[in-house]
Amino acid sequence: MTLITSISGIRGTIGGLPGTGLTPPDIVKFTAAYSQWLLERNNQPKVVIGRDARITGKLVSQMVCATLQSMGIDVVDLGLSTTPTVELAVPEEKATGGIIITASHNPAEWNALKLLNHHGEFLSHQDGLKILAYAEQGSFQFASYKKLGKYDQDQSYLLNHIQKIIDLPLVDIDLIKQRDFRIAVDAVNSTGGIAVPMLLQTLGVTQVEEFHCEPNGRFPRNPEPIPENLGEFCREVEKGQFDLGIVVDPDVDRLAFIQENGEPFGEEYTLVAVADYILENNPGGVTVSNLSSTRALRDITEKHGGTYYASAVGEVNVVEQMKKHKAVIGGEGNGGIIYPAIHYGRDALAGIALFLTKLAQFEKSVSRLRASYPNYYISKQKIELTEEIDVDQLLSGIQEKYQKHPINDVDGIKIEFDKEWVHLRKSNTEPIIRIYTESETMATAEHLGSKIISDMKEIISNNH
Repeated sequence: MTLITSISGIRGTIGGLPGTGLTPPDIVKFTAAYSQWLLERNNQPKVVIGRDARITGKLVSQMVCATLQSMGIDVVDLGLSTTPTVELAVPEEKATGGIIITASHNPAEWNALKLLNHHGEFLSHQDGLKILAYAEQGSFQFASYKKLGKYDQDQSYLLNHIQKIIDLPLVDIDLIKQRDFRIAVDAVNSTGGIAVPMLLQTLGVTQVEEFHCEPNGRFPRNPEPIPENLGEFCREVEKGQFDLGIVVDPDVDRLAFIQENGEPFGEEYTLVAVADYILENNPGGVTVSNLSSTRALRDITEKHGGTYYASAVGEVNVVEQMKKHKAVIGGEGNGGIIYPAIHYGRDALAGIALFLTKLAQFEKSVSRLRASYPNYYISKQKIELTEEIDVDQLLSGIQEKYQKHPINDVDGIKIEFDKEWVHLRKSNTEPIIRIYTESETMATAEHLGSKIISDMKEIISNNH
């Protein structure tokens, strides 16, 4: 059993003893702590709730809603929904906050509470810490029966979300219709199975074949939309003569494409392609991604005369940098697209509409589009930590060794070597340092990672 508490929310495996998993007492405790934080800001708060289709979703949602009402907070329940839909609904409802019940790309035994502020955005570090402190204290004041919160349901927001996407100036429905795309969709039997076909139909795509689009929460594979989990779907796309395959994670905030030849487009390149399109229409614009995302976004940005900024890892950090620098597009290399023209949250549905418009304008295949971008490969390695290792001293040693190279220390250490880079950061959940490296071939990326690991081992040895 696992329970992970962080500033962005609470996630864990279902069951076990309280405090060891996402059990009913834990759900109530953290929802009450969030409620207490809201009540400090508004004496008549309202919270928007939505969930993905995982089997435990309804159970967790009922407990969350009941706890909110017990704290005197009104609830608007969107039912089966997507993360970006809930994010959009919070300001539309003039709500004080939102809770998305989803463990995102985690397997079926997991669930989580993603916590939002009144903008429909993830909480700041400071606010998240305050809520965790309230949960630790456990002194909640529940409402009397005359002051319980109201409960309402509203299932119109997915259509509302799609309409907002259709209304975006850079989404060209007529052009998409003219291309008459044949598209395969894999929604891992979650709410993307409702949302993605509905969006495609509205965009005028008439040839859609659905794979795992029944929102029953029975994930047919590991739900993270990365190449190693998509082999079967890749083969279906190749043999089915589709123009494109579309894959989303269970809560529809991560997006991956499959080329017509059955090869993954690469989740790192989802943002690159969409950013390319946005920058064509906003030359000189600013883009942002996190430090562990591909250099290709920087290359594309500079090609369009724009400026690229890197943020610390985490959606809230990307959004903070995007607002600071007035970015026209941003996101993360895991297939997360943040397009401020609609809202400051990762939105796979908006990403699909923008990508299809780009592809329709391009007038060639998806594989030709992918070939038009700089080719980089990211290697992910790690080094185990023991109690004797001083992590700060270790990272300082690496920084000193490579001091002649450009270094960014906003989140761990990122060192740049011309068109290669290495990013070292301590895991928040495991006793390891993650080592991400990128180069123009996987072999050189892996070699760079191995070289850094060798340097780290030498520093550890010299310090003991």
